Amino acid sequence: MRPILVLVLSILIPIFIFAEDGSELWLRYKALPVALSKEYSQQLQFITFETNSPTRKIAGAELEKALKGMLGRVLSKSRKIQEKTIIIGTLEDKSVRQFISADTLCVCGDEGFILKSVDFKGDKILLLAANQDIGLLYGVFELIRQIQQGHQLSNLNLKEKPSYNRRILNHWDNLDGTVERGYAGHSIWKWDELPEKISPKYEFYAQANASIGINGTVLNNVNASPKILSDEYLRKVKVLADIFRPYGIRVYLAVNFSSPAKLGGLPTSDPLDEKVQDWWKKKADEIYNLIPDFGGFLVKANSEGLPGPQDFGRTHADGANMLADALAPHNGIVMWRAFVYHPDGDDRAKQAYKEFTPLDGKFRSNVIIQVKNGPIDFQPREPFSPLFGAMKNTNLMPEFQITKEYLGMNTHLAYLGPLFEECLDADTYVLGKNSTVARVTDGSLFRNKVTAIAGVANIGEDVNWCGHQFNQANWYVFGRLAWNNKLSSGEIATEWIEQTFSRDPEFVSEVGSMMMQSREAVVNYMTPMGLHHLMGWDHHYGPEPWCAIPNARPDWMPSYYHKADSAGIGFDRTSTGSNAVGQYAEPLRSLYENVATCAEIYLLWFHHLSWNYILPNGNNLWDELCYKYSSGVNSVKSFQKTWDNQEGKIDEERFREVQQKLAIQEKEAVWWRDACLLYFQTFSNKPIPEKLDRPIHQLDELKKQKFNLKNHN
Repeated sequence: MRPILVLVLSILIPIFIFAEDGSELWLRYKALPVALSKEYSQQLQFITFETNSPTRKIAGAELEKALKGMLGRVLSKSRKIQEKTIIIGTLEDKSVRQFISADTLCVCGDEGFILKSVDFKGDKILLLAANQDIGLLYGVFELIRQIQQGHQLSNLNLKEKPSYNRRILNHWDNLDGTVERGYAGHSIWKWDELPEKISPKYEFYAQANASIGINGTVLNNVNASPKILSDEYLRKVKVLADIFRPYGIRVYLAVNFSSPAKLGGLPTSDPLDEKVQDWWKKKADEIYNLIPDFGGFLVKANSEGLPGPQDFGRTHADGANMLADALAPHNGIVMWRAFVYHPDGDDRAKQAYKEFTPLDGKFRSNVIIQVKNGPIDFQPREPFSPLFGAMKNTNLMPEFQITKEYLGMNTHLAYLGPLFEECLDADTYVLGKNSTVARVTDGSLFRNKVTAIAGVANIGEDVNWCGHQFNQANWYVFGRLAWNNKLSSGEIATEWIEQTFSRDPEFVSEVGSMMMQSREAVVNYMTPMGLHHLMGWDHHYGPEPWCAIPNARPDWMPSYYHKADSAGIGFDRTSTGSNAVGQYAEPLRSLYENVATCAEIYLLWFHHLSWNYILPNGNNLWDELCYKYSSGVNSVKSFQKTWDNQEGKIDEERFREVQQKLAIQEKEAVWWRDACLLYFQTFSNKPIPEKLDRPIHQLDELKKQKFNLKNHN
């Protein structure tokens, strides 16, 4: 039996070694091909780096771990500068001052860095210089990324400075461990165990964020419990802040506006009441005594039933400024969400603009208005929010949703890089051409005093962190675009694939193409041509364009948005409809107003059109909708084939997991297609074009279907 056992083990051990579960994210540091490893080893032999601070120690340890994993060796430490050396440091380090000046380095700011190859005695050395230690950590991660991807180091010349000062994850995590709109299991914050028990996940979380330049985290849900500001919980928060600090990450808290009354026992939370103002000032002092680098507050107020200043006849500016005054002595900021809408009969897409633009210039300099990328609510596709650029005297920050509340949650493959990029690159025209959302918000157009960008986190306690292996890419791309909003989502996808899966050129090309098409596929089988908000009203997962809840708010029902009838479909937001087009600057206003010039991707967002409306390609509207829905389904089928072709190129565990998810996605894409087309067909009374696949469901059957979200967490 012994020879058989040896044979079995010889087969199984390599499988066990190669097995992966996604828990390492993109920080895998696997061995490079022998030839490439040899090439790097010849270039990198010594390191000059004084690791005399917590951040420097982390950077040094990370570089050593990465090189050991990728090259199978560590660098020899040397105080003497010689050939084949990496020199890492700030201008406080003599070795760095020999090669770079303060004037050259000043353009990098506090967090940026210079990473370049430098001639030295007829050979090359590598210089990584920054103004602060945190810049060195970011630079080390960039160097690791360059090596992971197999880039040449001999001609390296990078000068990096982040696009936004504050690059923040918003966790919608509740104190009971649940995560609102989270699809990767329970929260990684174990509030019941803190402060005594500390999970090792906390430090790896900080490491992963630092590797992509994220420097802030809001720990709790915007639907905040006042309890987060209690002494008990602030001491728990302090533990996390202490762990994150060396990684350059500040903690922030979402706060409930009624905390002075609910937590402090005051009779009111009126922002103009002196006792309320004093309560917030004392609370801020208490927080900063515990956490000197605390970032500030995130506030959702007078939105979806949450309390706010309007409860007391005050404005958003009154509420935000009160909190800003409390935080100002400590350098803290207030991120005040613009996600507000009321059932007042006007177009929901217009309401944030209507409510906030009259307050332009009335907010304190340490207030920043956090604006969702689109005017409704993180839909698969929306035009950019008209608030961007409309408030020229107010700090604004984009808010993206990394977690896919409306794009298939943890089941469907949807790389959101193109969505984020589409918004950031959108031209608002508020100061003429090239007034992009990115330039409106990163300070380059209006010289904002505070610049920031936020992403609603998709992180949970699942082994792979995000519920789907490819959902990790959405965390990654958010961080990379927050660091540099000029990067392309395509090149970021390539980075992520090469670090996460494989550098095999065919694999990278085919999987990269699949990722770049995936968001458009979801748009096509869910909400093509500008349709939006067709999902089930409670779970937000599957299609329910017919949804009607007795006595429910109209703006929570899909029919409010699609307005399908026998005459046609779409929301008329032109000057003869809700006039939402009037909130955009010219020439967008006129382009959106005119059905002939409105981009097809927004056609039914801005226009209610006849089923017989003829598009430029010659199809009538009904037929084109049918083709779009079918195209989305066919794209997912092509993704399955693409992924099946990758078998053997990566580990079996992750390959099978993604394969299984794609099979579910294909079935549910058909579900979406059939539900929407069969329902809209009851209004159009037109046949589905003969070239297309027939629906496999019946409308009555789909309407009876009950959905259990627990099966998709």
